[in-house]
Amino acid sequence: MARKYLIETFGCQMNVHDSERMAGLLEQAGFEATTEAADADVVVINTCSVRERAEEKLYTRLGELRQMALESGPLSEPPIVAVAGCVAQQEGDAIFARSAGVADVVVGTQAIRRLPMLVERAAGLPARSRRRGAPGLNTVPLIDLSAQDDVTWPLGVTVRNDPVKAYVTIIEGCNEFCSFCVVPYTRGHERMRPKADILAEVREAAAAGRREVQLLGQIVNHYEAPDDPACDFTGLLEAVHAVDGIERIRFASPHPRHFDDRFLDAMGRLPKICRHLHLPVQSGSTRVLAEMRRRYTRESYLDLVRRIRASLPDVALSTDMIVGFPGETEADFDETLSLTAEVAFHSIFSFKYSERPNTLAEKRLPETVPEEDKTRRIVALQALQRGIQTRLNEALVGRRVAVLVDAASRRRETDLSGRTSGNVVVNLPGPAEWIGRTMTVQVERAGAHSVWGRVSRESGVGSR
Repeated sequence: MARKYLIETFGCQMNVHDSERMAGLLEQAGFEATTEAADADVVVINTCSVRERAEEKLYTRLGELRQMALESGPLSEPPIVAVAGCVAQQEGDAIFARSAGVADVVVGTQAIRRLPMLVERAAGLPARSRRRGAPGLNTVPLIDLSAQDDVTWPLGVTVRNDPVKAYVTIIEGCNEFCSFCVVPYTRGHERMRPKADILAEVREAAAAGRREVQLLGQIVNHYEAPDDPACDFTGLLEAVHAVDGIERIRFASPHPRHFDDRFLDAMGRLPKICRHLHLPVQSGSTRVLAEMRRRYTRESYLDLVRRIRASLPDVALSTDMIVGFPGETEADFDETLSLTAEVAFHSIFSFKYSERPNTLAEKRLPETVPEEDKTRRIVALQALQRGIQTRLNEALVGRRVAVLVDAASRRRETDLSGRTSGNVVVNLPGPAEWIGRTMTVQVERAGAHSVWGRVSRESGVGSR
């Protein structure tokens, strides 16, 4: 019987894509996927460290795996447990000390290609040396946090779980060093993937039936092709747009200080590029933005929004926002609220500030905002945003929109779910055969987070 693996993923789209890559590596090594930890020979926990709560999820899960092993009886061999991702890179050996003998392997963000080899080495250890919680017996830790400048990836290895969308990484790491952000310390310095590798992966995804590609990187609009000096991010978008079979192109995330008119022109003239921009602002206060080392001001961000909307009137904007950053006053937070209201984002990912290890803020800026104030502020921000989203979604009622159907509904067996070009979630009744197709949907009602409608009887794909 084939050995089985389970990968559990916390965090961002890049983590999801890393899990797809690790799944492919394990399947090449002879493993089969399972959905139950109790059936797995290997459990991989792919972690996120952008927020403190994500780290705690790791240790909670490791405790659950330890309990599962203890309850399985003395004759049952526990699964090999590998911790991957940003917490693995950040914590290293400390994971072994804190996990009460559960973790066998720790593999960093830049070393996931070595995962099968580390798993095989762990599998070769005597079973007793990996018994969870046995008196006097500890795990034999295997760890690899090595940095890699080579960001090429073998074509055909990645196991994609989404039948409609394909993630494709274009940049690894980040050089910005925003004072709150742990990414440069967990994913390393900025490294660009070759244009030829990216296009080969996009073509492969299209040939396998994927209709949407999502280009991933910490700052995608900083892309410069190492194998084609004339190709910047706009040039890459043009090349991806030319791939047959791809209907939609998304990307995350651009940085506000790396926009130019050529990029906006490309968005306007290339119909496959979705009318959605995720444009992280983090705060509405120029003073706080300076402390965050974001290198733009409130005024320059708002000027950029005006430029974008003048060039792309139908674009939907989303953002990231942090409340309670060290030194944030009530006046600073009021500026965040007023910027949110002025821009009228289609969606916001909002977070309470938490110290991240090794960052400039952790070293230089002591916490000044009490937890109860952080909570009050984020509740106020989310209430404001909920009203904005509801209003924007209600404006779609009565309109026909083009929806790429990408999944069955999680709430009703007879319903499907998809997204507009502007990234609005649309729920609709229909058969599973529609998944992967672009349908014209008449919107009938709206809520804060999605809209509902039915496929229009009229032919065509509707408006973008």
